[in-house]
Amino acid sequence: MIDWEFPYSEKLLKFYQNSGRHLPWRGDGDPYRIWISEVMLQQTGVAAVKGYYGRFLSRFPTVAALGAADLQEVLREWQGMGYYRRAENLHRAARIIRDDLGGQCPETFEGWLALPGIGRSTAGAIMAIGFNRRYAILDGNCKRVLSRVIALDEPMDSSQGIRTLWHWATQLTPQDRPGDYAQAIMDLGATVCTPRTPRCLECPWLAGCRAAVLQTVADYPHRSKPKERPKYSQVAILVQDAGRVLLRKRPAGGLLAGLWEPLSVPRESFRPPPSEADQVVELLWQHWQVLGREMTMLGKVQHAFTHFHLTVWVYSCRYVSGWPQGEGIGWADHGSDRPVSSLHAKVLAVSGFSK
Repeated sequence: MIDWEFPYSEKLLKFYQNSGRHLPWRGDGDPYRIWISEVMLQQTGVAAVKGYYGRFLSRFPTVAALGAADLQEVLREWQGMGYYRRAENLHRAARIIRDDLGGQCPETFEGWLALPGIGRSTAGAIMAIGFNRRYAILDGNCKRVLSRVIALDEPMDSSQGIRTLWHWATQLTPQDRPGDYAQAIMDLGATVCTPRTPRCLECPWLAGCRAAVLQTVADYPHRSKPKERPKYSQVAILVQDAGRVLLRKRPAGGLLAGLWEPLSVPRESFRPPPSEADQVVELLWQHWQVLGREMTMLGKVQHAFTHFHLTVWVYSCRYVSGWPQGEGIGWADHGSDRPVSSLHAKVLAVSGFSK
């Protein structure tokens, strides 16, 4: 699969020296900052992360500051980037470092891997970039590059494909400058060996790429056939009073944990919205013990999660009486600093209410 006569690491490191991206988290050997950037980049593109990274570190410049913060503060700084479990895990890990590790970030691969939200590739990146230790990484860019270099026949997201890619990712990682190599292979995938129309003639690995030699680059990587995501629907009710809206804090754990949302009924298999306003009034009372009047349908919001699609039918009403049982429910004014997901920011915006 690999042409061992080809100087992969030397070629790639020279490419990095001449063409590497200038990113705000590079050139900093602080493991904490590397950790923050790697977690942000797990599910978010570089362009978006650039805007969040500096603000997040201004608010939480050290692991001690992150561990001392309330989760709601962390979620507010993360708001809009999505995949909020990452922020929750960062906060949990920072408290573990504070309470169990004497406030010092781990200095071993196993230590990082034991923290919530950190997998093999993230731990490897922190060790390679932050400690100059020989650990491989395998993010999405690396998977695509290596799939082409070795002409991987299995789907790159299959268990066998991932095992094969980890093997070659480890074999190709050099002893010297492993951190630069890790960043270089990410840059190669992001700027040259792109998903569509890769610029093969600019690639430092052109002569060592099996797919390029066979002129089959467009055939790689192979992917497993995606499963069709189920469709669900939900009714959200903006209960308003004197310019305020009633919000509920989602419970810890699970989807969108710790974020705020309008009063909503549990999601169900997709179905059209209730045909009569009285039906929504009844739903509001049945699920939340709140009485509303002047119930009006405002529209719908559609949102794609990783594993399902959701259509939210948005209604608004005037608060009359009653109060939901349980904690984490209260009135929010325009401009409230309570963190909401991008989904529920759209739901609130349907009524013209700005969070």
